[in-house]
Amino acid sequence: MALTILSISFFIFLILGVPVVFAIGLGSVVTLLYEGWPIDTLFQKMVGDSGMHVLSFLAIPFFIFAGELMLYSGIADRIVRFAKALVGHVRGGLGMSNVVACTLFGGISGSAVADVSAMGAVLIPVMKREGYDADYAVNVTTHAALVGVLMPTSLNMIIFSLASGGKVSVFDLILAGIIPAILLTAANLLAAYWVAVKRGYPKGEWQGWKEVLVTFGGALPGLFVVVIILALIVGGVCTATESASIAVLWALILSAFVYRSLSWGQFIAACAKAVKTTGMVLTLIGISAMFGYFMAIYSVPELAGEWMSQVSSSPWVIFLLINIALFVLGTFLDMAPTILVCTPIFMPIAAQYGMDPIQFAIVMMLNCALGLNTPPVGTTQFVGCAIGEISVGQVMKTILPFYGALVVVMLFITYIPALSLWLPQLVHGLK
Repeated sequence: MALTILSISFFIFLILGVPVVFAIGLGSVVTLLYEGWPIDTLFQKMVGDSGMHVLSFLAIPFFIFAGELMLYSGIADRIVRFAKALVGHVRGGLGMSNVVACTLFGGISGSAVADVSAMGAVLIPVMKREGYDADYAVNVTTHAALVGVLMPTSLNMIIFSLASGGKVSVFDLILAGIIPAILLTAANLLAAYWVAVKRGYPKGEWQGWKEVLVTFGGALPGLFVVVIILALIVGGVCTATESASIAVLWALILSAFVYRSLSWGQFIAACAKAVKTTGMVLTLIGISAMFGYFMAIYSVPELAGEWMSQVSSSPWVIFLLINIALFVLGTFLDMAPTILVCTPIFMPIAAQYGMDPIQFAIVMMLNCALGLNTPPVGTTQFVGCAIGEISVGQVMKTILPFYGALVVVMLFITYIPALSLWLPQLVHGLK
């Protein structure tokens, strides 16, 4: 009965328009009152060892702050120039440039929403002026931005590590996301090119390798933050948290002394935005810890596993059901709460049928990323549509080629374990 009350109260608060984080918290409070437990239990779980009181979570404000500093330092404009010089001469060159630029900036910001906000603000208006349809410009941007959830600076990897109960390290997740990120970028490029050819969009002009090298040199200091993070963690020099703090230092040096484009006002704005985002994320983590506690004591993973086993005993079918469940939930919840709520439920089921927790993490990331582009939540979709001045309905009518490309990659990751496991296994084998 208590599980029913928890579920119903949570969805009632969502229907009433209560933000997800507070819907989770209020649903937990209602369940506590029903059980007759003290409200103090909620706060103990929020700040305990399974909640916000986790040392590795220090990486979250550092990664957020580094991304904000990079955003204000003008790195987005330099990445756009490099991308245009590299692939701008191909059919639908601005679309291809958009994919490359979003992928590169996603490696810096680690956030799909930040990627759409930064790159979309630059490229979507330019694409419209050059004769590209608004729906194409928005779809290219919003789908290319999703690669950010798999990049080394992704906050969601840290959140998953917590949600898994420490069974999956951030180090392994960073390595596991590299090949899927490359595949996702290739799929986005193919989709953008196919639609561009179908609609007869123009080619750009090849500016020569000199321009490629010059623009690459301009973008390289900003892109180097990804190299710093990977090198330090893979080399065993420092932890993810320590590498994140070094990334902040590098971003400050870059903004103040290399690009010299960060004013005092912009620095204060970056600090304020980082503090606000960090507060939102950690509050969500703390409240979701209580929700996860309920999931455990009411044996939700076991109940879900029993139901799925009644449907089929085939791992292929079970994995497909998990994908569908994660996708559906991802359309109603934002990425962080989906990870925090669903990981304790579905990871044991996936493991029971032979899926490695690291592989499951990447599968979950991709499903949640698709949810970011799907109403009713569809955060990246709404941001892109606002920039492109077009309705979500119009964009959804032509989303299929881009959406289909991501679904294909997701199925590859689901059924070919080596795509996400080969690199972590290789690095561990070398140590």
